[in-house]
Amino acid sequence: MAYQWNWGVLFAPSPDGGHTYLQTLLDGLGVTVKTAALAWLIALAMGLVVGVARTLPYRKVQAAAAVYVEVFRNIPLIVQMFLWYFVLPELLPTRAGDWIKQLPDASFYTAALAIGMYMSARIGEQLRAGIEALPKGQRNAGLALGLTLPQLYWHVLLPNALRTVLPTMTSDCLNTIKNTSVALTIGLAELTAQAHAMQEFSFQVFEAFLTATMAYLALNLIVIVVMRALEYKLRIPGRAVGGRAAKGGRA
Repeated sequence: MAYQWNWGVLFAPSPDGGHTYLQTLLDGLGVTVKTAALAWLIALAMGLVVGVARTLPYRKVQAAAAVYVEVFRNIPLIVQMFLWYFVLPELLPTRAGDWIKQLPDASFYTAALAIGMYMSARIGEQLRAGIEALPKGQRNAGLALGLTLPQLYWHVLLPNALRTVLPTMTSDCLNTIKNTSVALTIGLAELTAQAHAMQEFSFQVFEAFLTATMAYLALNLIVIVVMRALEYKLRIPGRAVGGRAAKGGRA
């Protein structure tokens, strides 16, 4: 039996009675954006700490950061999400565990934290590579000028390393958005979860997931455009941008 296409289902009322299926999907897209945004902030903050720690001249700090990276990078995201959501509250003192379980948006905060920590290990490694790729003369010159180690990182190494790894961080930002789909396993009503619910109730599976696919594609294209503009604005003079030499620099 041939599949019966029905794009009008998007404007049919959903089971909640107050929205159409399209509005429900858009609500899921909004949850996806908020989850990805918070996760990205967590990933950037922790990634900066880990990336810097991996390049400090202290072996114990480097070792601790390396352990962090290996733990969060090598355990599948869905396993980490289950650990944060189901296991952590049981390991904490009863009062703290009960407080976490009773949070009204527990799945949202858990998903953002799990994805953020997972992606921070990748960002930390990229930042480490960016710092180590800088000419040694920059570090030596900064120290020769009397800069302290924090000042050296803040004023010299981090600004240059971040601009160097910005293109790869674009991919990480896109992956953060796509990783939010895993959060349906802990009950977060993000875009993929809403599409799954739509096809369960309406039996129009292709319409549900094609609409979700187009929403993900549009969101990711917006991120790409924004990040490309940011790359161009923060480019290092003389470096190629988009296959062309930056103005004022050498090809």
